[in-house]
Amino acid sequence: MNTNDNIVNKYDRQRGSLEGVARFTKPSTVKTVEQITGRAETFIVESARHDELGTFVFIEALDAAGVVRLALPPKVVAANSRQQDALTAKSRSIAAKTLAQARKDRGEVPGFMRAKRAWQNRW
Repeated sequence: MNTNDNIVNKYDRQRGSLEGVARFTKPSTVKTVEQITGRAETFIVESARHDELGTFVFIEALDAAGVVRLALPPKVVAANSRQQDALTAKSRSIAAKTLAQARKDRGEVPGFMRAKRAWQNRW
């Protein structure tokens, strides 16, 4: 008999402590297959929001090696959210610069310059 059978792991302890006091999303199951190796993985993702503690994310990853369960605390979830926002801002900036350059190459005048030129042509 394993002596660790009676010890509640961190995932179960965290998940259990939020049961009944936090709002949970439905678990989402995502199945992926690595293109190179053809190995399949399954992820079960669930979020919980506690009004005072913040948002927790629970991830169960299943593959041929077994199951890994993670309970991501609010600080980690917040860091990931900030990183996602930063990537979105960078992507938008790059797209806007590319679009502006394409318009410049076509000879289009920017909107803020059109009004100025129209006003100057009045006199």
